[in-house]
Amino acid sequence: MMLTAALLAAPVPGPVRILFDTDLGNDIDDALALAMCHTLADRGECELLAVTLTKDNPLAGPAADLINRFYGRPVPVGVCRSGVTPEEHTYLRPLVECGLPYELRDGRDAPDAVPLLRRLLAAQPDDSVAAVQIGFSTNLSDLLRSAPDEHSPLAGVDLVRQKVRLLSLMGGIFDPAQQRAGYGEYNLKMDLPSAQALLAAWPTQIVVSGYEIGSALLYPARSIEQDYQWAPVHPVVVGYRHYIPMPYDRPTWDLTSLLHAVRPDHGYFDVSPPGVITIDERAVTHFQGDPAGRHRYLLLRPSQQARVLEALQLLSSQPLRSVRVP
Repeated sequence: MMLTAALLAAPVPGPVRILFDTDLGNDIDDALALAMCHTLADRGECELLAVTLTKDNPLAGPAADLINRFYGRPVPVGVCRSGVTPEEHTYLRPLVECGLPYELRDGRDAPDAVPLLRRLLAAQPDDSVAAVQIGFSTNLSDLLRSAPDEHSPLAGVDLVRQKVRLLSLMGGIFDPAQQRAGYGEYNLKMDLPSAQALLAAWPTQIVVSGYEIGSALLYPARSIEQDYQWAPVHPVVVGYRHYIPMPYDRPTWDLTSLLHAVRPDHGYFDVSPPGVITIDERAVTHFQGDPAGRHRYLLLRPSQQARVLEALQLLSSQPLRSVRVP
């Protein structure tokens, strides 16, 4: 039996406190999701505590800092030093060279993600944080294994259990035909040991947005070309233009996990029954129903698609009250 997400949404007073963990610099939807996180914060629906990166390239940190400052929200940026996807790829350098201001000049000067996450979590009320993981599992898996420190006497898994109410994760494939064909999803297979460890040890609720969800919701090139003209230079547009040649419609994989974390009670998605998600050595996702399980995954009915896509476009492109000009 599928459930509506609203049935799982416990009321949380005030804005949703978001830890945003991303592999910004690989696919372009990470940049679009980060922009949407800021517009949701502008609306008072969430509070962005930090951006942590699982792409180990020195330009990823400056790019995140630039987007944060464009939206007037220079939150801390933390990095990993994993060696996973160290390549620059196509849009990071054009983004940091587009003329918009930023202060973090080199990601190697940023703090490690895990101490930053521990410091921020320790300062939050219990059961108040939603972690949004839209990249690899490196940082959050390392967080679970972290030891007590000056920020908290709790080990990582206990700190997460006390402070985090939800992990909204983009990863995996729940389409039966693709599972039978042995397809492994990118975010999970790029650091497979960390993804396996995370799903096995994370102590609170996990809701996963699988590959098939974002693939069914293509963000239109028309929106990139028209809806961001309120800014003379917009970081999302810069990124899109350099990711691959425009125009192109692109899946909204990462945006769906953020949307569910902030608006779980809006009826955008259904959710699976509870169970346990595992990943095999080919990075293929498996789900076993279990009433005591803490894992669920998103489901998207055809009748929901148009409304979700409209929400993603409106939220991502929402204008700033004061436009920043280079």
